[in-house]
Amino acid sequence: MNMSNNYKDNARDDLKDLEEAINVIMQIRKSKESDIEAVGKFYDEVILWLDAHINYPKWQYKIYPCEKYARDMTEKGFQYVCTEDDKIIAAFVLNNDPEGAYEKGSWSRALPDGSFMVIHALAISDKYRGQGLGSKIVEYCISEAKKQGYKGMRLDIVPGNEPAKRLYENNGFTYVGDANLDRGTEHIPKFSLYELYW
Repeated sequence: MNMSNNYKDNARDDLKDLEEAINVIMQIRKSKESDIEAVGKFYDEVILWLDAHINYPKWQYKIYPCEKYARDMTEKGFQYVCTEDDKIIAAFVLNNDPEGAYEKGSWSRALPDGSFMVIHALAISDKYRGQGLGSKIVEYCISEAKKQGYKGMRLDIVPGNEPAKRLYENNGFTYVGDANLDRGTEHIPKFSLYELYW
């Protein structure tokens, strides 16, 4: 009996050590000024990969997301990177600015601007697709929003972006319909809206 408990304790300790080792190797942090060029190149690489396969988010090379956007978001403290051994393997923006007319959405709760957080431009290296990294990032964003006292999260994706749809729905977000967010994106007249509250 004691041997069994010791085995379980040792296994638990080993698992904790492994998780800590993974967290040391893989880190989510705010982008710094010295990261900006690398973040821009990372977004460029992701878009070229998407263009060669299926560009679900309809991102445009050197237009959005790009180094200029990464610079602006980094300077405002909103750009994040996920690194492994100091190499960028994912990037995203987390802030309370919907960057569009979210008041047009059919949200289940009436929340004033600034009381919810939004994820933008979440990109993952093609080498890390399907390994749960997207969920780790979404979990991180939810945790940060809660820590900072926000009441929930809202976000938008391009209709038909199945990978993003699965990611957010698997992490508790609810689809609330499509809306024109007045972003001036003629190639994307409407966006699919998602919400999560706590």
